[in-house]
Amino acid sequence: MASGDMNLQETIEKDDPEMFALIKREKDRQRKGLELIASENFASKAVLQALGSCLNNKYSEGQPKQRYYGGNEVIDEIELLCQKRALEAFNLNPEEWGVNVQPLSGSPANFAVYTAVVEPHGRIMGLHLPDGGHLSHGFRTNTKNVSATSVFFESFPYKIDPVTGLIDYDKLHDNARLFLPRLIIAGVSCYSRTLDYKRFREIADDVDCYLLSDMAHVSGLVAAGLIPSPFEYCDIVSTTTHKTLRGPRSGMIFYRKGVRKVLKNGDKVMYDLQKKINEAVFPGLQGGPHNHQIGAVAVALKQAKDPRFKIYQEQVMANAKAMSKAMTENGYTVVTGGTDTHLILVDLRPQKMDGARAEKVLEDIAIAVNKNTCPGDKSALKPSGLRLGTPALTSRGMVEKDFEQVVEYIHKGIQLALEIQSNCGPTLREFKAKLKDDSEVQKKVQELKSQVETFAEKYSLPGLDDW
Repeated sequence: MASGDMNLQETIEKDDPEMFALIKREKDRQRKGLELIASENFASKAVLQALGSCLNNKYSEGQPKQRYYGGNEVIDEIELLCQKRALEAFNLNPEEWGVNVQPLSGSPANFAVYTAVVEPHGRIMGLHLPDGGHLSHGFRTNTKNVSATSVFFESFPYKIDPVTGLIDYDKLHDNARLFLPRLIIAGVSCYSRTLDYKRFREIADDVDCYLLSDMAHVSGLVAAGLIPSPFEYCDIVSTTTHKTLRGPRSGMIFYRKGVRKVLKNGDKVMYDLQKKINEAVFPGLQGGPHNHQIGAVAVALKQAKDPRFKIYQEQVMANAKAMSKAMTENGYTVVTGGTDTHLILVDLRPQKMDGARAEKVLEDIAIAVNKNTCPGDKSALKPSGLRLGTPALTSRGMVEKDFEQVVEYIHKGIQLALEIQSNCGPTLREFKAKLKDDSEVQKKVQELKSQVETFAEKYSLPGLDDW
């Protein structure tokens, strides 16, 4: 059978028009909408070209120069180049730091770290999910181990001060002395202030445990040198690559080399993380790495060394501050009173609104946000707030004045949500039914959606032109 008979050279438009139409619809949604989800961004054309390349075709289990399959001579060069660029992006000395670029994303990267340095049912401490932590940091309830991390490891959360919204480092220190964790995680998913890595280090040293920084959200800001770097104080640093770093969806693990500590008798204790982490990734938790992701990560890391990348990250932070200020001026409560990074958390309790209802209305008017818990919330199922981030729209060229207009649209959407809430039953199901079925409500939704889409379409969308 000739290769042409198997459609190997057909475009997706001809070979699978149904999928092609869905992808076009998603591209249209991204172009016409306002993406404010803090963990999302738009990858560059160059990154997407590497991601969709022939690198997808190759299996390469193992480390460079130590593969289990033949034919990896070029793939070895690609992965080594990615490793080199990863260290360069964060100004790391290869004598002091190594990196594994094979994790498929952030959660697998974190689980590989736990597998490497925390014994089965060993103890870890991460920020509580309702307080701004991440699922992969060990979330559990009083009835269920929600995250696999809390299934295989014993997790005890640290929390924020419910009044200030800031991490309570003193309470973390007290609890660490009692819990005696093997690992403390300095990382967040919805926390708008920079972390005190020095304080984390002091706590970790006091209880003699490893310190992991999960910098997934802020790695682009760290690479640009705009916020404190975790590398000065941490033993291990994990990250995704698709948020502020603006690469493909992938992950990396950085680990220290050399002397870990000097004992009282003068003996040196050396780091032994490289072998443990590499073997936890493969063969411990993964098979062959996704070489198309690794190639695309390498492209993004090269872009991160371009002077324009720092200008972009400066604008990300300026836009977040502008958005925070505008939300406050519109009468909303911003948790911690502002931001040091790329995101803000808005508490809707003073408006007598919750995040789920506000998120749904905003989605219907082409504004993508995510509901999120606020300090004092009892359940993640009915959160009080909205998490708003600036990386994606900044990648489309928006600046402070544009985000002031974005906030106006958000405000109109929340006001509409309040109007709907006042005219329906108390349940979310009744709210959604009113939103969907009431003709007057739908008329207002479509009017707002049209305004948002007209505004959004003025800004170009990074990526492949022919989609």
